[in-house]
Amino acid sequence: MKRSDFLRLCGGVFLASQLPDKLYAQLSEPITGPTSLKEVRKLTINVGATSPIRVLHLSDTHLTRVDARDNERKHTLAARRQSAFPWAEHYFDAAIRYARERNLMIMHTGDLQDFVSEANLDFISSQLIVGDWYTSAGNHEFSQYVGEAKEDAAYKAQSYDKVQEVFPNDLTVASRIINGVNFVAIDNVYYYVTAEQHKAVEREFAKGLPVVLLCHIPFYTPKHCLETLIRQKGRTSYMVCTPPKVIEDFRRDPNSAAVEPYRSRAVSHDVDQPSLAFYNWLKEQPQLKAILCGHMHEFFEEQFSPTAKQYTVGANYFGYAHEIEFI
Repeated sequence: MKRSDFLRLCGGVFLASQLPDKLYAQLSEPITGPTSLKEVRKLTINVGATSPIRVLHLSDTHLTRVDARDNERKHTLAARRQSAFPWAEHYFDAAIRYARERNLMIMHTGDLQDFVSEANLDFISSQLIVGDWYTSAGNHEFSQYVGEAKEDAAYKAQSYDKVQEVFPNDLTVASRIINGVNFVAIDNVYYYVTAEQHKAVEREFAKGLPVVLLCHIPFYTPKHCLETLIRQKGRTSYMVCTPPKVIEDFRRDPNSAAVEPYRSRAVSHDVDQPSLAFYNWLKEQPQLKAILCGHMHEFFEEQFSPTAKQYTVGANYFGYAHEIEFI
């Protein structure tokens, strides 16, 4: 039985404000926090919809729930990570309330949870069966213990089925047609796109409809890349298909910040051929009208291709969101 079905049978559709004992792990002081979103940037994006589509775009919520089913190590992790996202659930609650008050569909582009836990998965299942949700996966969706190991396809496979079960659409490649627009969600959480995903996305474009792509990690665009390299002191761009030469040139620049060693789990900028082929193909598609993504935790907009701009939303755990009207 799926978690969502079990929760329905148990009357388990909980409000986000109903917090479990272990949500704010190890904190003894009463929790009071924000009750409304900090910043909602309103966008109108012309995609050729047959009638307007209104959505709330969120990303990077980073839920840190644990309960008695989760082991001691997971509880320790929750206590540490919750200090980085102290108001995550308050802002998640505020976002849901904002969407419901305005009758907005919610599109979430990854890192809804900070790590895999039984409590996180149950909570996500209870929330996503209420209202209208469409999602793409984030790298933290499959993280067992944050920073524990190299995160790759084999690592993801350890938790993929369990995570997929609680999300409303396929996390590898999904399509949803709304008012004549094909919203295609794709997993690029480890900075690559497979040849199989490329073929699946090509089939979606072959339907002949305007396309909005949802993914977690932004695809390389020059201005956003430069800003991130400056902020990250040359360590990484945190973008898919960043040309290695861009990184190398930045590090050689005497005016750039001092280079720091890569973390063991940091991005490799050895762009593989399937990802590069997908990137180059995507830039040439006139049907592509917009890309929605997150991962950077800050707002950014930049033209990706002649017909599409890439919209990176600020982190939900900061209280950020996009309210978008597709026309």
